[in-house]
Amino acid sequence: MKIWVDADAAPREVKEIIFRASKRLEIPTILVANHRLPLPLNNPHVSMIWVQGGPDVADRHIADHASEGDVAVTADIPLAAILVEKGVVVVDHRGEFYSQDNIRERLSIRDFMASLRDSGVETGGPKAYGQGDKRAFAGALDRTLTAARSKR
Repeated sequence: MKIWVDADAAPREVKEIIFRASKRLEIPTILVANHRLPLPLNNPHVSMIWVQGGPDVADRHIADHASEGDVAVTADIPLAAILVEKGVVVVDHRGEFYSQDNIRERLSIRDFMASLRDSGVETGGPKAYGQGDKRAFAGALDRTLTAARSKR
């Protein structure tokens, strides 16, 4: 099992939670981004893959390399859809899971909101990342990793 992190947009707090879990549970963790990111000191389980810039290059790398039983952290719904189909457990930065049961609905909502924005409607952005989101993510990641490790 590996933890894949769509690191371009992951909040710093999310990465710190992942780093602690990776070290504690000795799980290989791969950050994928189109720019260099600092890696935690004294944690041999965390590595980084620096991909060329461009739309969705990091997403494609994760989609091509993640496999069933891995865990991915991303807020990118199209990437989550690909990963869910492959049997990857996917959680977003706010602790929400993507699954076979909800991914089509999430894609539809995303596409609908994009069409509104494309037609000039102001939809606003996501709410600021707060302490409640951080706690929800930490709990979701812990439950996910505990369940995944028990299946091995």
